Amino acid sequence: MLTVDFDRLGVRAGTTAIDIGAGQGRHSYEMFRRGADVIAFDQSESDMAEVSEMFDAMIAEGQVPASAKARTEVGDALHLPYADESFDVVLMSEILEHVPADTAAIAEMARILKPGGHAAVTVPRYWPEKICWAFSDAYHEVEGGHVRIYKASELADKLAAAGLQVTGTDHRHALHAPYWWLKCAVGVENNDNVLVRGYHKMLVWDMMSAPALTRVGERVLDPLLGKSVVLYLHKPA
Repeated sequence: MLTVDFDRLGVRAGTTAIDIGAGQGRHSYEMFRRGADVIAFDQSESDMAEVSEMFDAMIAEGQVPASAKARTEVGDALHLPYADESFDVVLMSEILEHVPADTAAIAEMARILKPGGHAAVTVPRYWPEKICWAFSDAYHEVEGGHVRIYKASELADKLAAAGLQVTGTDHRHALHAPYWWLKCAVGVENNDNVLVRGYHKMLVWDMMSAPALTRVGERVLDPLLGKSVVLYLHKPA
Protein backbone atom coordinates (compact mmCIF):
# COMPACT_ATOMS: atom_id res chain seq x y z
CA MET A 1 0.00 0.00 0.00
CA LEU A 2 1.82 3.07 -1.29
CA THR A 3 0.97 6.58 -0.17
CA VAL A 4 3.43 8.38 -2.44
CA ASP A 5 3.54 8.66 -6.24
CA PHE A 6 7.17 7.92 -7.10
CA ASP A 7 6.73 8.97 -10.73
CA ARG A 8 6.02 12.42 -9.35
CA LEU A 9 9.29 12.30 -7.40
CA GLY A 10 11.25 11.11 -10.43
CA VAL A 11 12.58 7.96 -8.73
CA ARG A 12 14.49 5.89 -11.27
CA ALA A 13 17.70 3.95 -11.71
CA GLY A 14 20.57 5.75 -10.03
CA THR A 15 18.43 8.04 -7.84
CA THR A 16 19.91 8.44 -4.36
CA ALA A 17 16.99 8.19 -1.94
CA ILE A 18 16.30 7.91 1.77
CA ASP A 19 13.08 6.80 3.47
CA ILE A 20 13.17 8.44 6.91
CA GLY A 21 11.01 6.54 9.36
CA ALA A 22 10.82 3.62 6.96
CA GLY A 23 8.98 1.35 9.39
CA GLN A 24 8.19 -1.92 7.62
CA GLY A 25 9.73 -0.62 4.40
CA ARG A 26 6.82 -0.40 1.96
CA HIS A 27 8.10 2.75 0.26
CA SER A 28 11.74 1.69 0.42
CA TYR A 29 10.87 -1.50 -1.45
CA GLU A 30 9.18 0.42 -4.26
CA MET A 31 12.16 2.73 -4.73
CA PHE A 32 14.48 -0.29 -4.75
CA ARG A 33 12.33 -1.94 -7.44
CA ARG A 34 12.72 1.19 -9.53
CA GLY A 35 16.50 0.88 -9.41
CA ALA A 36 17.31 3.58 -6.87
CA ASP A 37 20.17 3.63 -4.37
CA VAL A 38 18.00 3.45 -1.23
CA ILE A 39 18.53 3.84 2.50
CA ALA A 40 15.71 2.71 4.78
CA PHE A 41 16.22 4.72 7.97
CA ASP A 42 14.36 4.17 11.24
CA GLN A 43 14.90 4.15 15.01
CA SER A 44 13.58 0.57 15.29
CA GLU A 45 16.33 -2.04 15.09
CA SER A 46 13.83 -4.88 14.72
CA ASP A 47 12.02 -3.21 11.82
CA MET A 48 15.27 -2.48 10.04
CA ALA A 49 16.43 -6.08 10.49
CA GLU A 50 13.26 -7.28 8.78
CA VAL A 51 13.57 -4.71 6.00
CA SER A 52 17.17 -5.78 5.40
CA GLU A 53 16.06 -9.38 5.04
CA MET A 54 13.41 -8.33 2.53
CA PHE A 55 15.97 -6.38 0.50
CA ASP A 56 18.04 -9.57 0.27
CA ALA A 57 14.96 -11.58 -0.74
CA MET A 58 14.10 -9.08 -3.47
CA ILE A 59 17.60 -9.41 -4.90
CA ALA A 60 17.44 -13.21 -4.74
CA GLU A 61 14.08 -13.24 -6.53
CA GLY A 62 15.26 -10.89 -9.28
CA GLN A 63 12.79 -8.15 -8.37
CA VAL A 64 15.30 -5.31 -8.73
CA PRO A 65 17.72 -4.10 -11.43
CA ALA A 66 21.30 -5.27 -11.03
CA SER A 67 22.46 -1.69 -10.52
CA ALA A 68 20.04 -0.98 -7.65
CA LYS A 69 21.37 -0.68 -4.11
CA ALA A 70 19.62 -0.80 -0.74
CA ARG A 71 20.61 -0.85 2.90
CA THR A 72 19.11 -0.11 6.29
CA GLU A 73 20.37 2.18 9.02
CA VAL A 74 19.15 2.75 12.58
CA GLY A 75 19.21 6.24 14.02
CA ASP A 76 17.47 9.42 15.09
CA ALA A 77 15.57 11.55 12.55
CA LEU A 78 16.60 14.65 14.50
CA HIS A 79 20.29 13.90 13.97
CA LEU A 80 20.72 12.31 10.54
CA PRO A 81 24.26 10.96 10.04
CA TYR A 82 24.62 12.28 6.48
CA ALA A 83 26.38 15.21 4.88
CA ASP A 84 24.49 18.22 3.60
CA GLU A 85 22.92 17.77 0.15
CA SER A 86 23.38 13.98 0.01
CA PHE A 87 20.14 12.74 -1.58
CA ASP A 88 18.14 13.30 -4.74
CA VAL A 89 14.91 12.21 -3.03
CA VAL A 90 13.89 12.30 0.63
CA LEU A 91 10.71 10.75 1.99
CA MET A 92 9.03 11.12 5.39
CA SER A 93 5.74 9.21 5.42
CA GLU A 94 3.45 9.17 8.48
CA ILE A 95 6.31 10.20 10.77
CA LEU A 96 6.04 13.86 11.72
CA GLU A 97 2.81 13.39 13.68
CA HIS A 98 4.86 11.23 16.09
CA VAL A 99 7.74 13.70 16.54
CA PRO A 100 7.48 16.40 19.23
CA ALA A 101 10.33 18.42 17.65
CA ASP A 102 8.86 18.33 14.16
CA THR A 103 10.57 21.52 12.95
CA ALA A 104 13.95 19.99 13.78
CA ALA A 105 13.08 16.84 11.83
CA ILE A 106 11.97 18.95 8.86
CA ALA A 107 15.20 20.97 9.01
CA GLU A 108 17.25 17.76 8.90
CA MET A 109 15.26 16.48 5.94
CA ALA A 110 15.82 19.74 4.06
CA ARG A 111 19.52 19.76 4.97
CA ILE A 112 20.30 16.40 3.38
CA LEU A 113 18.26 17.02 0.21
CA LYS A 114 20.27 18.16 -2.80
CA PRO A 115 19.43 21.49 -4.43
CA GLY A 116 17.06 20.64 -7.24
CA GLY A 117 16.00 17.49 -5.39
CA HIS A 118 12.50 16.33 -4.55
CA ALA A 119 10.81 15.20 -1.35
CA ALA A 120 7.44 14.02 -0.11
CA VAL A 121 5.92 14.30 3.34
CA THR A 122 2.71 12.53 4.36
CA VAL A 123 0.71 12.87 7.57
CA PRO A 124 -2.81 11.95 8.67
CA ARG A 125 -5.34 14.36 7.18
CA TYR A 126 -6.83 16.87 9.61
CA TRP A 127 -10.54 16.07 9.75
CA PRO A 128 -10.40 12.23 9.58
CA GLU A 129 -7.76 12.34 12.30
CA LYS A 130 -9.92 14.67 14.40
CA ILE A 131 -12.68 12.05 14.37
CA CYS A 132 -10.26 9.34 15.52
CA TRP A 133 -9.09 11.51 18.44
CA ALA A 134 -12.70 12.34 19.36
CA PHE A 135 -13.69 8.67 19.45
CA SER A 136 -10.67 7.33 21.34
CA ASP A 137 -7.97 8.62 23.68
CA ALA A 138 -6.20 5.27 23.35
CA TYR A 139 -5.74 5.92 19.62
CA HIS A 140 -3.17 8.61 20.28
CA GLU A 141 -2.30 8.55 23.99
CA VAL A 142 0.19 5.69 23.74
CA GLU A 143 3.97 5.61 23.81
CA GLY A 144 5.18 6.73 20.41
CA GLY A 145 1.66 7.77 19.40
CA HIS A 146 0.45 10.84 17.58
CA VAL A 147 1.32 14.10 19.32
CA ARG A 148 -0.48 16.53 17.00
CA ILE A 149 -3.03 16.88 14.23
CA TYR A 150 -1.82 18.84 11.22
CA LYS A 151 -3.70 21.13 8.95
CA ALA A 152 -2.12 20.85 5.51
CA SER A 153 -1.56 24.61 5.41
CA GLU A 154 0.27 24.50 8.76
CA LEU A 155 2.56 21.73 7.57
CA ALA A 156 3.17 23.53 4.27
CA ASP A 157 4.26 26.65 6.19
CA LYS A 158 6.74 24.64 8.26
CA LEU A 159 8.19 23.04 5.14
CA ALA A 160 8.46 26.40 3.39
CA ALA A 161 10.25 27.84 6.42
CA ALA A 162 12.89 25.12 5.95
CA GLY A 163 13.51 26.26 2.38
CA LEU A 164 11.32 23.78 0.52
CA GLN A 165 8.73 24.63 -2.11
CA VAL A 166 5.40 22.78 -2.10
CA THR A 167 4.79 21.68 -5.69
CA GLY A 168 1.57 19.74 -5.14
CA THR A 169 -0.71 17.95 -2.72
CA ASP A 170 -2.72 14.75 -2.80
CA HIS A 171 -4.98 12.67 -0.56
CA ARG A 172 -4.81 8.90 -0.27
CA HIS A 173 -6.41 5.86 1.41
CA ALA A 174 -10.08 6.81 1.55
CA LEU A 175 -11.06 3.22 2.37
CA HIS A 176 -8.89 3.29 5.49
CA ALA A 177 -10.52 6.30 7.15
CA PRO A 178 -13.81 4.51 8.06
CA TYR A 179 -11.82 1.50 9.26
CA TRP A 180 -9.96 3.61 11.81
CA TRP A 181 -13.13 5.41 12.87
CA LEU A 182 -14.68 2.01 13.52
CA LYS A 183 -11.67 0.78 15.49
CA CYS A 184 -11.67 3.94 17.60
CA ALA A 185 -15.40 3.62 18.23
CA VAL A 186 -15.30 -0.01 19.45
CA GLY A 187 -11.83 0.11 21.06
CA VAL A 188 -8.50 0.36 19.25
CA GLU A 189 -7.34 -3.02 20.59
CA ASN A 190 -10.69 -4.75 20.00
CA ASN A 191 -9.68 -6.65 16.88
CA ASP A 192 -12.23 -9.38 17.57
CA ASN A 193 -15.17 -7.09 16.91
CA VAL A 194 -17.12 -8.59 14.01
CA LEU A 195 -17.31 -5.29 12.12
CA VAL A 196 -13.60 -4.62 12.56
CA ARG A 197 -12.69 -8.13 11.43
CA GLY A 198 -14.96 -7.87 8.41
CA TYR A 199 -13.64 -4.50 7.34
CA HIS A 200 -10.04 -5.61 7.84
CA LYS A 201 -10.66 -8.67 5.70
CA MET A 202 -11.98 -6.42 2.94
CA LEU A 203 -8.93 -4.15 3.14
CA VAL A 204 -6.53 -7.09 2.92
CA TRP A 205 -8.45 -8.46 -0.07
CA ASP A 206 -8.30 -5.04 -1.72
CA MET A 207 -4.54 -4.69 -1.18
CA MET A 208 -3.78 -8.21 -2.38
CA SER A 209 -6.16 -8.34 -5.33
CA ALA A 210 -6.38 -4.66 -6.36
CA PRO A 211 -9.77 -5.09 -8.06
CA ALA A 212 -10.74 -2.31 -10.45
CA LEU A 213 -13.94 -1.53 -8.55
CA THR A 214 -12.26 -0.60 -5.26
CA ARG A 215 -9.18 0.94 -6.89
CA VAL A 216 -11.26 3.30 -9.00
CA GLY A 217 -13.71 3.89 -6.16
CA GLU A 218 -10.98 4.83 -3.72
CA ARG A 219 -9.37 7.28 -6.12
CA VAL A 220 -12.76 8.93 -6.60
CA LEU A 221 -13.25 9.15 -2.82
CA ASP A 222 -9.68 10.19 -1.93
CA PRO A 223 -10.23 13.96 -2.31
CA LEU A 224 -13.08 13.76 0.20
CA LEU A 225 -12.21 10.87 2.52
CA GLY A 226 -8.49 10.25 2.03
CA LYS A 227 -6.96 9.51 5.44
CA SER A 228 -3.50 10.78 4.47
CA VAL A 229 -2.43 14.05 2.93
CA VAL A 230 0.70 14.09 0.77
CA LEU A 231 2.82 17.19 0.15
CA TYR A 232 5.26 17.05 -2.77
CA LEU A 233 8.29 19.29 -2.41
CA HIS A 234 11.21 20.73 -4.34
CA LYS A 235 14.42 22.24 -3.01
CA PRO A 236 15.41 25.24 -5.16
CA ALA A 237 18.77 24.96 -6.85
